[in-house]
Amino acid sequence: MNMRDTARSTDRRSRTARLARVSFLALAMAMGGVSTVPFTASPAIAQSFTFSSVAVRGNQRIPDASVREILGVTPGREITAAALNDGFQRLRTSGLFEEAEITPSGNVLIVNVREFPIINRISIEGNRRIQDSALLELIESTPRRVFNPDQALADAAAMAERYRAQGRFAATVSPKIIRRSDNRVDLVFEVLEGRVTENERISFVGNDSFSDRRLRRVLATKQAGLLRAFITRDSFNADRIELDRILLRDFYLSRGFIDVEVLAGVAELTRERDAFLLTFTVREGQSYRIGESRVVSDLPDVDVAAFQQLLRTRPGTTYSPVLVQSEISRLEELASRQGLSFVRAEPRIRRDNANRILDIDYALVRGPRIFVERIDIEGNATTLDRVIRSQFNTVEGDPFNPREISEAAERIRALGFFSEVDIDTRPGSAPDRLIVDVGVEEQPTGSLSFGVSYSVSQGVGLALSFSEDNFLGRGQSLSGTLTTGVQFRNVELSFREPRLLGRDLGAGMSVFLRTTERQNENFDRSSIGFTPAIDFPVNRNTRLALRYRLSEDRLLNVTSASAALVPGLEPRTGLTSALGYTLTFDTRRRGFDPNMGTVLRFSQDLAGLGGDVNYLRSTALAGVERRVFNEEVTLRAEVEGGVMVPLGGQSSRITDRFFMNSGEMRGFQRNGLGPRDLVAGDALGGNYFAVARFEAEFPLGLPEEYGISGGLFFDVGSVWGLNNTLGGAIDDSLRWRSTIGFSVFWDTPIGPLRLNFSRPVRAETYDRTQNFDLTISTRF
Repeated sequence: MNMRDTARSTDRRSRTARLARVSFLALAMAMGGVSTVPFTASPAIAQSFTFSSVAVRGNQRIPDASVREILGVTPGREITAAALNDGFQRLRTSGLFEEAEITPSGNVLIVNVREFPIINRISIEGNRRIQDSALLELIESTPRRVFNPDQALADAAAMAERYRAQGRFAATVSPKIIRRSDNRVDLVFEVLEGRVTENERISFVGNDSFSDRRLRRVLATKQAGLLRAFITRDSFNADRIELDRILLRDFYLSRGFIDVEVLAGVAELTRERDAFLLTFTVREGQSYRIGESRVVSDLPDVDVAAFQQLLRTRPGTTYSPVLVQSEISRLEELASRQGLSFVRAEPRIRRDNANRILDIDYALVRGPRIFVERIDIEGNATTLDRVIRSQFNTVEGDPFNPREISEAAERIRALGFFSEVDIDTRPGSAPDRLIVDVGVEEQPTGSLSFGVSYSVSQGVGLALSFSEDNFLGRGQSLSGTLTTGVQFRNVELSFREPRLLGRDLGAGMSVFLRTTERQNENFDRSSIGFTPAIDFPVNRNTRLALRYRLSEDRLLNVTSASAALVPGLEPRTGLTSALGYTLTFDTRRRGFDPNMGTVLRFSQDLAGLGGDVNYLRSTALAGVERRVFNEEVTLRAEVEGGVMVPLGGQSSRITDRFFMNSGEMRGFQRNGLGPRDLVAGDALGGNYFAVARFEAEFPLGLPEEYGISGGLFFDVGSVWGLNNTLGGAIDDSLRWRSTIGFSVFWDTPIGPLRLNFSRPVRAETYDRTQNFDLTISTRF
């Protein structure tokens, strides 16, 4: 039986007593589901009744006294017709009875009821996309409890809402009952899932500065395309629209559009009800640049000149709220170091609309004297309090700074441990005290994945990995990886503590085993060891990492005829003990210009602190990325090089030299260029390498939702330099190689795919070239 039919059955059985006398109605009540028997009464008592007894029939679990109490009828006491009607309505809406009738019989009021049955069991049928366990968590109906049709309808609505959250707006859930003996029923929810309701088209109105293609890349929602069967973000989700509006506004603000308004995000269902047409209306305004930036203050204890030196914004820079917040952070940090409590930096903007220039005055003012009384944290069932508190630069008793609290909230969200983070303040125990309330909702932080990779040079590879980013709720990360292929096998286990001693000091340890078998070589390699490391920030965009490596490196099964002649190639085991560091400057994520990023990296490793080898190995990389032509085209350039200097009169080992892999210089196989043993064909590597890579990525005119773009590249580089060339038999001189080519980038549901079509422009006769390379990787 359908629940809606059950809920309405009482009303369909409603009857109204006919006139027994022309002068009045006997028990004139508009009762849904009531059957009344007309009887004779005089006009003097037409508005009230007195019953000597109330007889309750049909009840099994509900006591008679409870029924009389709900009706409000007391034997021997007068009751009006209106009061009796109110009592009957209470009986109908009590949720205890499926049917109820009252029938006067002389001075006796007979109450016939049929109690709602007991739920025997609950089952769900027709669901494939969502498991029973997930749907049962949504309902409040429970076996061995009284059945309530209204609650069953509410449960069905909750299930349907879960399907709508997955983009299945055509899904329906119908509750039905199957009657059993002893007034029991089986409650069955019949599900018709329907198809996913997709975003058929996402369009924009009012966007003059950026194309629809560029703005679609900003949104969390995606437009349905070629791979709609695999992509989930192209399913319609009403809750995601507000997030998309925020993302659009932040995008424009970071590009100087200070007056931008995202007026609406309207979703229109198609006539077939199988897709949505999503339209965002934008009022862009004008893009502004920053003119003069200066620090002003009326406070007598503030040295304005010292603060002015901290400003980094150059005239002509595109305005961005991130840039302004960075300036404020530096100014307030200096004020804190100088002991200027409660001093705040307030940006005061002067607009030159004619020239679209913003002059910014950072006013140092004295804020209200308010202190943080305490920080309360709720919702962290697994994560320790100290992990969350470590993201605050403010502790109990410090001056209250709203900006620092807001930044702490962003850092907590960036941990990735929580699905929701809310920070509020409330009055403390005194007028100058505030309590900071932190509410979090935890989410899974571990993963177990199986992956597949493929490249032309290495073939098919399998990967099994696990990771836990919040190990034991301490904020520590633990991960392990096993990758294996036809000619290689790698095993690695890593652990990292991101805040050693409660500071922004990372510490970690990795243990590894790497082996290769005849991978473009006439010998096998094996390396086993461990690497402890620490890292810490030098400034906003610079980080320094220190490490130590202890490993045993071996060459096995050497079959090359020249193995005994070339130093380092002979079969032997070497113990490497090396101390190193890496200094990295990276503005790609936290830079002031959202369209440009720079990375600089310099590394050195000194081997010889024990072990069998002595060398100094240095590498450097400089890269820049910039988006041009309204951010439709991305330009990238990288220059990388390295020097390996043997120490103590030793020659370099083949396991320590530089090799050029296909990812470092396209157009050549793995170890395909550089000095080579021409007899055995083995690549020998070199003590020096240099490579420059230039690339442009651009749209191909295909729909953006396909995730396909193109690119052109040009690489130039070389590997050279050996300690022993066998009297000149091996050419280790610097000979530049270069390659041009075309790339196709495809963001597929199973991972990013890249196809490189290349042609070496300059190569040596003994180099091993490669005109096509395909790389794809995925995790599932």
